[in-house]
Amino acid sequence: MPAGNLPLGNGKAIIFSAPSGAGKTTLVRNLMKCSSLSLGFSVSATTREKRSNEIEGEAYHFVSSEEFTSLVEGGKFVEWEEVYDGVRYGTLCSEIESLWASGLTPVFDIDAAGGKTLKSVFGDSALAIFVMTPSLEVLEKRLRKRQTDDEASIQKRIDKAAVEISKAPFFDVQLENDVLQTAIDETERLVTNFLSQ
Repeated sequence: MPAGNLPLGNGKAIIFSAPSGAGKTTLVRNLMKCSSLSLGFSVSATTREKRSNEIEGEAYHFVSSEEFTSLVEGGKFVEWEEVYDGVRYGTLCSEIESLWASGLTPVFDIDAAGGKTLKSVFGDSALAIFVMTPSLEVLEKRLRKRQTDDEASIQKRIDKAAVEISKAPFFDVQLENDVLQTAIDETERLVTNFLSQ
């Protein structure tokens, strides 16, 4: 849901959304390595538990539910969503303003509802890419291969995928991630073209 008062017209933005397991984070990580593009990763805030391999401030800003509520009430988010029951994610206005001030284009790795909201906020200043797998069966295989979630979490993510896929038409591009290198190359081409306009 839209939340804060972000000053618009300051720069462009790149938005990536996908069902969990479609590979958007891999595509974003590869894109961030492109030194020819002046990109900066927008770190979201979340109330979910930090995984053992995660570093605070790198993938996410991990905050308590109370801190998150305070940020919402203070209008500190451009958008925020309760992605799973009791687990909220949000895009901080300060994060985007800081990237723009540094001359960087913010890149968002965000759930489908948040991506749709960001696209509505930024309009033509943003390129919104929805990453898809060839099928839900492929998605399920990838989720199981990751071995980061228990069975209940995997089922929850699969059930949520159909809802997220229904939001794909609100994005500028639907990118199928079947062969990873092909998807990486296409991502770089799309972003390069958008930023050169």
